[in-house]
Amino acid sequence: MVIIDFHTHIFPPEVKENRSYYLKRDHCFAALYSDDKAKLATAEELILSMNRAGIDRSVVLNIGWASAELCRWSNDYIMQSIKRYPEHLIGFCSIQPRDSEAVAELERCSRGGMRGIGEVRSDIQGFDLGDKATMAPIAEVAQRRGLIILSHASEPVGHSYPGKGTITPELLYQFIANFPGLRIVLAHWGGGLPFYALMPEVTEALRNVYFDTAASPLLYYDWVCQHAVQLVGADKILFGSDYPLIAQEKAIKWATSLDLPQEVKTKILGENAERLLL
Repeated sequence: MVIIDFHTHIFPPEVKENRSYYLKRDHCFAALYSDDKAKLATAEELILSMNRAGIDRSVVLNIGWASAELCRWSNDYIMQSIKRYPEHLIGFCSIQPRDSEAVAELERCSRGGMRGIGEVRSDIQGFDLGDKATMAPIAEVAQRRGLIILSHASEPVGHSYPGKGTITPELLYQFIANFPGLRIVLAHWGGGLPFYALMPEVTEALRNVYFDTAASPLLYYDWVCQHAVQLVGADKILFGSDYPLIAQEKAIKWATSLDLPQEVKTKILGENAERLLL
C-alpha cells in the first residue's frame, strides 16, 4: 500500500536559524510561528520523519507569505528539495496574487516541477478568494498546466488557535463555484464544507474538490472521517498530517486506527492522492 501525506510544510534552514527575523518580516509567518513551540522543519528532517513513519511520498506545501519576495525565495527552496528527493517529495508553490508578477511566478514554478499552489492563505495575504476577477488569471494557468490549488480552510465556529483565520465554507464555496473545472484541495476538512454536501447543489459543485485530513486530531472527533465518507465519498479524502505541527507517526497511527473498511483506508492513505498527482 502506497502512503502519501498530502499536507506537510518545510522551510529553508535559514528560517529555522533566524525565526525572529522572519517573524518581523512577514505577518503570515508571524501568525503561524510566533510561538517557539510551533515547529519548523527542513526537507532533510521531513525525509527522516517519512522513513520513521513508513510514508512513501509527501506533498510539501509552502505557506501564504504576504511578501511576494518571500514567496519566490521559499519556492526556490521547495523546487531544490523536490529535485534532491524526486522519489519522495512533491512540491506546491506560494504566490501573492496582488503582485504583478504572480502569474509569471506560477509559470516559473510549474516549469520547475511544482504540482500545485498552496497552502493558500487569502485572509492573511490580503486578497479575496471569492472574487472571480482576482483569481481568474491564477485559475487559468492552473487549469492549463494541470496544477492543483490547495487552500487553508477554517471552521466558522469552535475554538480559536494560531492561524485559524477566516477562510470558511461560505468563501470556499464561492471560489469553487467560480471555477468548476479547477482541481481544488481544501485543508482541514474544508472547515466543515463536506457537511453541506447533504444539499444536492453542493454535491454537484464539489465534483472536482478534495478534502485533506490535516490536523484532524486537534479539530474533530475521530468519527469525522466516517461521516465525510458518507457525505462526499471515500474517493474525495486525502490523508494529511500537517507535519511538523503533528508528527507523521502520530498521524499515521490515527488514520490506521479509524473504524473504516481497509479498502477505504487504502484510498485515503494513498490511492486517492496517487490518482490525483501521479
